[in-house]
Amino acid sequence: MKPIKEGKVREVYDNGDSIIMVATDRISAFDVILKNKIVNKGAVLTQMSKFWFELTKDIVPNHMLSTDVKDMPEFFQNEEYTGKSMMCKKLTMLPIECIVRGYITGSGWASYKENGTVCGIKLPAGLKESDKLPEPIYTPSTKAEIGDHDENISFERSIEVLEKEFPGHGEEYAKALRDNTIALYKKCADYALTKGIIIADTKFEFGLDEDGNIVLADEMLTPDSSRFWPLEGYEAGHGQPSFDKQFVRDWLKANPDSDYLLPQDVIDKTIAKYLEAYKLLTGKELEV
Repeated sequence: MKPIKEGKVREVYDNGDSIIMVATDRISAFDVILKNKIVNKGAVLTQMSKFWFELTKDIVPNHMLSTDVKDMPEFFQNEEYTGKSMMCKKLTMLPIECIVRGYITGSGWASYKENGTVCGIKLPAGLKESDKLPEPIYTPSTKAEIGDHDENISFERSIEVLEKEFPGHGEEYAKALRDNTIALYKKCADYALTKGIIIADTKFEFGLDEDGNIVLADEMLTPDSSRFWPLEGYEAGHGQPSFDKQFVRDWLKANPDSDYLLPQDVIDKTIAKYLEAYKLLTGKELEV
């Protein structure tokens, strides 16, 4: 079988009335696929998404059908795909990345320092780096092709983008994406705090099923799509240590001549961070 779609990290296979999404051990940063593989990273992404999908199905339905390769074609029933594969409903994907920010950091902090806003949303004066926001904010973006950068857009612009593709439904879908994104974030961020993890921000993707219902898709609250910080030692006023790709990004920034090749100790520390986050959030060791 050959993938019908290949992303920076994921491969998607057509399985007739479903798709099979495989999270590989590739890692990307700054929209570039790095030259190293991070062993077991794909399994962490798939199993963590599975955990969150099960936790939030009361808020919005999701696309997960099974993560057991025995339910999939024989091609997937081997070590390469075990633990990394998810059989999912086929959906018509909506062309918006649904980003929610509960804390001010990264590009949001840079923007706030410049003009007091994040993605055009005015925030209270006097916030410090890594401060918790009074309320989570929804900052959608467009989905870019590989190699291009996603573009932050206003909520109003998200209505226009959706209206163009789904005439008569732009405002309805935009509101549903915003409301589901905030509800998912609030439930999961509250849960994560009880496990010692702050979810600073994350992104979701949604699609439509054959009946036109909005369904949560892609990955969910993984270290690839979210900023996870340890609650212990959290203090606003500076950047935070993290359980996600920030470690890799920081190393790449400090080593501009690396040609996107990571040293072994950075690889080892990265997977250790992913595994630690998985264990803290789910309460169990990763089973592959």
